[in-house]
Amino acid sequence: MLKHKTLPLFFLFFISVIIVSSCNEKNEKKEPPKLVSTHDILNADLAFSDMCRQVGMKKAFFQYIDDEGTLLRPDHLPIVGAEAINYISLLSDTAYTLSWKPVNAEIASSGDLGYTYGVFELQLPDAILTGTYVNIWKKQKDGDWKFVLNSDNPGTKNDYE
Repeated sequence: MLKHKTLPLFFLFFISVIIVSSCNEKNEKKEPPKLVSTHDILNADLAFSDMCRQVGMKKAFFQYIDDEGTLLRPDHLPIVGAEAINYISLLSDTAYTLSWKPVNAEIASSGDLGYTYGVFELQLPDAILTGTYVNIWKKQKDGDWKFVLNSDNPGTKNDYE
């Protein structure tokens, strides 16, 4: 009979310990969330576009792709890392000029990942093609931004201008 009376007391004691321990949180001051500016990532995206327009797509992509960067291209599985670099090296970029303009950018509160998206323009000798793109960026140890994912959607009319 004593067992039946101690069980509710044990349960009450157990619940009390849980309640008391949850109330003993340290009153540490939490820092407000760090404000991270999109300025650097937008500048990286614009510099990437400028380099692409001035010296060609290959050199620009080689400069801005992360070692583990991924390209998403039509009719291809994701092209990752060394395969992405090889894919870029096989492209000819002498018959066109590629440039783009970011429309928006966001950066994670950690400050080391972010994305940009916007509209691209591909100038061919006899036509201009437009579309949308997205770059996902990773901040490097030296503070520079390199893309870890690049994708585009060709054929979209440029309604942002």
